[in-house]
Amino acid sequence: MELPEPQSTARFILGKQSSLKPERGCSSSSPLPAENEEEEAIIDPRVRLMYLANERDIEGIKELLDSGINVNFEDIDGRTALHVAACQGFSDVVQLLLDRGAAVDTEDRWGSTPLADAIYYKNHDVIKLLEKHGAKPPIAPMHVQNAREVPEYEIDPRELDFSNSVHITKGTFRIASWRGIQVAVKTLGEEVLTDEDKVKGFRDELALLQKIRHPNVVQFLGAVTQSSPMMIVTEYLPKCDLCAYLKQKGALKPRVAVKFALDIARGMNYLHEHKPEAIIHRDLEPSNILRDDSGHLKVADFGISKLLKVTKTVKEDRPSQDTSWRYVAPEVYRNEEYDTKVDVFSFALILQEMIEGCPPFSTRQDFEVPKAYAANERPPFRALAKRYPHGLKELIEECWSAEPYKRPSFREIITRLDNINNRIAQKNRWNVGPLNCLRSFEAMLKRDRLNPSSYSSRTISR
Repeated sequence: MELPEPQSTARFILGKQSSLKPERGCSSSSPLPAENEEEEAIIDPRVRLMYLANERDIEGIKELLDSGINVNFEDIDGRTALHVAACQGFSDVVQLLLDRGAAVDTEDRWGSTPLADAIYYKNHDVIKLLEKHGAKPPIAPMHVQNAREVPEYEIDPRELDFSNSVHITKGTFRIASWRGIQVAVKTLGEEVLTDEDKVKGFRDELALLQKIRHPNVVQFLGAVTQSSPMMIVTEYLPKCDLCAYLKQKGALKPRVAVKFALDIARGMNYLHEHKPEAIIHRDLEPSNILRDDSGHLKVADFGISKLLKVTKTVKEDRPSQDTSWRYVAPEVYRNEEYDTKVDVFSFALILQEMIEGCPPFSTRQDFEVPKAYAANERPPFRALAKRYPHGLKELIEECWSAEPYKRPSFREIITRLDNINNRIAQKNRWNVGPLNCLRSFEAMLKRDRLNPSSYSSRTISR
């Protein structure tokens, strides 16, 4: 009976390490092996195979394999030469090892396969090569064993067509085609496979998206959770985000700004009045507000949103680096307890930006702005007074109050914006009425000049 090959006690430590290893090297300049490990590597030619793979020594690898060295030898960490070549992105070495019978789906001690390593280090040629030889994609952290436990919203990634795909909104979403329609797809990076906090954040985001149904909130369509990479699929809004729109248009007309503000407020009011727990967005800024075909706005991107528990306040670490500090309430910056009123603060800044035509404190660096808010500074009102309809400036000032409890709710904001919007519409009717009469009179005179008999007939009839 053939005895199993004894495992070496040596460890391969050069080059890029396993994508699932908690602390991994990322360059070939890693320290050399310890003296006893180096001696073992010299004595044990099986371990030398891994070093040759790291050095891309094709001839040396062939010589070792021809001498009878097992191509699937694993070091003490369960790593193989194929793991090493996949990490380094050496497609020629990978091809050679596969041709010599290397197992494509072998796992190291952390559960990482050569394909998972190639995906993590973005070695696209190696990825294609391994998949061609039957390598299976990494198991997603949310993978379930029982088919009945697969979420109802699960989307088969093979149905998503990324041909001619482009990045949209912050570069985190891409356009794809799904069942005959265009959709927006948020793809989570491979680091999610190893980062428990990011997996939890993904679960939380899905839990929120499933609960949301409102015309002023971007519609969740489904997700990919049973394979890697994991994805979130939402409706695609082709008219870009509010940030890009404001860069293109500059200061908006008051009626347009108020109309947009109502869209945002209605979407946010729905989130804040969600039962049984309110939803705090926490990242309300122009780039997270999208425009649909009809020109209406929808609130999007709930990556750091939170359900407000029965305590009515939350206290957590500051938002991630992806969040723009330019729109974050001072209580968040000071790492204090906060509630839904942080979104009201952000809303005030967005509303003012639509009137002023520039971001809040646009001349200051992003990291300097929250310090100004904490010192009770607010962006100045520079636009002409007539650009602020009666009551709008006062509403903005209340919404960015230093005391969160003094900020109005979105339900109250909607009522006040509706009143402002009605006054604007009424004023426009008064302005347009006389103008239309004047235009009608001018048109009548023009007809009379072209056809004098019409004037005579009207005169005779009188």
